[in-house]
Amino acid sequence: MTDGKTRRYNDGEVLSGVQRRRRWTPEEMVRIVEETYLLGMSVSLVARRYGIGGNQIFTWRRLMAQGALTAAAAGEEVVPASKYRVLEAQVRELHRLLGKTAMEHELLREAVSRAAGPKKRLLRSTSLPRDGR
Repeated sequence: MTDGKTRRYNDGEVLSGVQRRRRWTPEEMVRIVEETYLLGMSVSLVARRYGIGGNQIFTWRRLMAQGALTAAAAGEEVVPASKYRVLEAQVRELHRLLGKTAMEHELLREAVSRAAGPKKRLLRSTSLPRDGR
């Protein structure tokens, strides 16, 4: 190929130009990983066939086992683990505050019911007698 981006030399590929990395779609990654599981194939053979490092395929295998490549292939939004942990901490804090508020609400309700109870009895006992005296 002489398009200025890639050239093949003896089954090797030299990348030139601005883009130094190849971008693999999730579908391509899944296909390459699945190829490593075929009978008679190994990671090193598949890696040489596609001109990538074996460590990259092992990384893709790990991601595929975790379901990350499937989510990306399905077109779903993938959230970084750090952002997920931050959001999880926020949810825990909101649950804590909600529980605290609910407890305060119960305490206030109990206080109001206790405060309202004796007043009613007190008002009844100090009312004027019914016979007009």
